[in-house]
Amino acid sequence: MVTAVPASGTGKFDYSAVAGEPTGGAGRLVRYTVATEQGSGVDPEEFAVAVHATLGDPRSWIAGGRVSFQRVPGGQPSELTVHLATPATTDSMCARRGVRTRGEVSCRGGRDVIINLKRWQLGVPWYPVLGDYRDMVVNHEVGHFLGNGHAVCPRKGAPAPVMARQTFGLEGCERNPWPYPDGRTFVTGPPAPR
Repeated sequence: MVTAVPASGTGKFDYSAVAGEPTGGAGRLVRYTVATEQGSGVDPEEFAVAVHATLGDPRSWIAGGRVSFQRVPGGQPSELTVHLATPATTDSMCARRGVRTRGEVSCRGGRDVIINLKRWQLGVPWYPVLGDYRDMVVNHEVGHFLGNGHAVCPRKGAPAPVMARQTFGLEGCERNPWPYPDGRTFVTGPPAPR
């Protein structure tokens, strides 16, 4: 059990040096790198394994047949970098992309997904299984990279769209970390008000 999460780190990142097998068999191939902030206490290879497992799950974005993913080592050409950053660094990186995270949430800007270490380590109370929350936050932020905007809960008791702001609450929906929870049907809701 994690009891303390570093509030800040060095602002520098260590990259996974290990390539992963392609996941998904159709659509545009997105090559991505994975990095963890120095001082976060999380090994980049450990984080890379988790991100690969999420993006390669048959309930993830690959289920739609429009995209597949492959992890490449740091320093190799890639379209996307998934960072794990302390709250202070998340705030700084996200602010440069026009997003206020207040030390609490994650963001995506351009070719970068920035996962907040605090949420990665602690989750939120309505996600009692931390691994489920981690799947949700990776799918949510990568979903933004893929062009998806925020959605809201379509009706009470329905699975929450992965593009809903589930870190803030469920709005009457049931928690759901996956874009395609049955591996076939995309779960969404009305666009969130801007």
